[in-house]
Amino acid sequence: MKDVLILNARIVSDGHITEGDLLISDGRIEQVGGDLGFRTADLVMDVEGKVVLPGMIDDQVHFRDPGAPHKADMHTESRAAVAGGITSFMDMPNTNPLTVTRDALEQKYSLAAEKSLANYAFYMGATNDNIDHIRALDPKLACGVKVFMGASTGNMLVDREEVLEAIFRDSPVLVATHCEDTPMILANEQAYREKYGADVPMQYHPQIRSEEACYRSSSFAIGLARRHDTRLHVLHLTTARELEQFDTSPLGFKRITAEACVHHLYFDESDYDLKGTFIKCNPAIKTREDREAIRRAVIDGRIDVIGTDHAPHTLDEKLNTYFDAPAGLPLVQHALPMLLELYFEGQFSLELIAEKTAHAPARLFNVAERGHIQEGYWADLTVIDLDKRHRVEREDVLYKCGWSPLEGRIFRAAVETTFVNGHRVYHQGAFDESAKGQRLIFDR
Repeated sequence: MKDVLILNARIVSDGHITEGDLLISDGRIEQVGGDLGFRTADLVMDVEGKVVLPGMIDDQVHFRDPGAPHKADMHTESRAAVAGGITSFMDMPNTNPLTVTRDALEQKYSLAAEKSLANYAFYMGATNDNIDHIRALDPKLACGVKVFMGASTGNMLVDREEVLEAIFRDSPVLVATHCEDTPMILANEQAYREKYGADVPMQYHPQIRSEEACYRSSSFAIGLARRHDTRLHVLHLTTARELEQFDTSPLGFKRITAEACVHHLYFDESDYDLKGTFIKCNPAIKTREDREAIRRAVIDGRIDVIGTDHAPHTLDEKLNTYFDAPAGLPLVQHALPMLLELYFEGQFSLELIAEKTAHAPARLFNVAERGHIQEGYWADLTVIDLDKRHRVEREDVLYKCGWSPLEGRIFRAAVETTFVNGHRVYHQGAFDESAKGQRLIFDR
């Protein structure tokens, strides 16, 4: 590996911004801060006062690999991710085949070793009939066990109460949940279908995937977790009402934590008129008041982690009517610029963004030696130009699906450079794919 010297950086890590230099050696951070201009290195970069953040650790993506190569694969989506400053990802199990056994997990690790430009880990999926696989899971093998307590693909909706009790009681790792009440959603769908037929206006998506459906499921999950002392992580919170169930304690004192996703922090229901099915996702983007409550929860600590839930579909699929258009947005390339808009608005500090996208996910999942700009840690870094305004254009989209719900939006900051394990994989629009990402190691 090349030694890298980064000069004149504004380094954001662990609640502080310091001005100085960074030295990377053998893929790890050797020295942070001070004047290191006297040192030699294979690659010297003067970033001229630009911000250096720890690379984002995205705790929720759907890279569609294996099983849906027309939508995405680990190479294309990890390439988009590193261009967006994401250096590690945790991929969901609703692939084809489903990731519900140890063998399926290992197959995905083998795929990632061949394809991924970012570091990677995978969830074991829960079903109504794989509790023995969950009980036997090596805690170092998976980032967590994913439970779809709402609608999902294939056999991944876990709706038998005795199975949920067993998962929450016996899982050897963190349980991550998608919380929506399926019977309530199905009833809502039927009511709107009777009124509008197949072409339900998209504005009613948050009424179909309703606040009550979310709250009923998340409160049930939290009740199970409290009863069994489960390490529970509730994914993609979307409602102010649900947030009342979480507290502001420091992350290290919590057994129950919560995630918000960038699109729920950025969009609200007024965007359906323009974006339509392009922002159809589950759980749904809801009211402006809900969005503002989620932003406040990021600040006060009820939300511990920010992820993407990156979930690409083809343009043709998305152009269908309400019931036929699949749910999910491609987001990894643009997640950090979306969050930096909240920095420019004075809502999120750079230190808070680093905490929620890097430090906290590393601590929450026990990721070893990543998530901080500290000496001895792997050099997973992103250089941000806070003065580079740019418009999202379709021709610049790197997702395999070839589109973005953010087309036409102007962002005030851009990712200039991304390092993964000390390797400069992305720089000013160009990629160096000579090194692949690494499997995340869990300190458990």
